[in-house]
Amino acid sequence: MRTPTEEQVEIGAVLPGLTIALTPAVTISTGSATADLTPVRREAEGARTRRSKDDFLNILITMGLVERYVTDWAGPEALIRGINVKLGVPAYEGDTLALTGTVVACEDGEFTVRVRGEVSIGEHTSGTVRFAFPDS
Repeated sequence: MRTPTEEQVEIGAVLPGLTIALTPAVTISTGSATADLTPVRREAEGARTRRSKDDFLNILITMGLVERYVTDWAGPEALIRGINVKLGVPAYEGDTLALTGTVVACEDGEFTVRVRGEVSIGEHTSGTVRFAFPDS
């Protein structure tokens, strides 16, 4: 993968979509990786006793997936300057997270990508990621 130059990115550019299957490896192991040992993110029964239908992603994992989505497109040398996401509906195990994004701004060499993540029951996340390219 090659990191594009600032001149190669246009405002309005649409990033290719990314679909992520929310398997137990994603929902359970990533919850453990972020030290989130809440039962709603480790075991289906723990989730159901807390009135949730199943395990679901936490905010840290959602942010990581959003960041990965942008950096996969921007290239390995892109420098993340900020991420601002909010959660909507839960992203449950067994569902699919579909990420989309658009470059919406460039100011002082920093690009802003607006990102949206959808699951079968609606919008799971929305927000922005700011990044810059290294000096050429």
